Amino acid sequence: MKTKTLYRPVGLKELELIHASGWKFFPPRLSWQPIFYPVMNEAYAIEIATKWNLDDEGSGYSGFVTAFDMNASFIKKYKVENVGGPIHNELWIPAEELEEFNKNIVGEIRITKAYFGMKYTPPENEELKEIIK
Repeated sequence: MKTKTLYRPVGLKELELIHASGWKFFPPRLSWQPIFYPVMNEAYAIEIATKWNLDDEGSGYSGFVTAFDMNASFIKKYKVENVGGPIHNELWIPAEELEEFNKNIVGEIRITKAYFGMKYTPPENEELKEIIK
């Protein structure tokens, strides 16, 4: 099976839910989140993690870049959306399709980068704390 690596910048709360899944899937969207946005390159994910998440209480004042491999034939059904400059490419996955999307992740979700804002407080989960330090 051919795969494509995608990236997802997340805050601490979302990372805790990914960890709880055994690094297998992304959590369901909240009622006010109709779209799941994985991005096509690590540079864009780093930009989001560092420019948006570090000052955001909802992100736990932290930004983590996750990478994951997807079944390449599955993601062909989604158009790559450009939302700014040359690196700002992402997929728009409707929230109701996230479960199917998760089933097409090949292997585990992994952390490639971790960034911490001035107000960051480490998670209570000791295992996760060790992973992200």
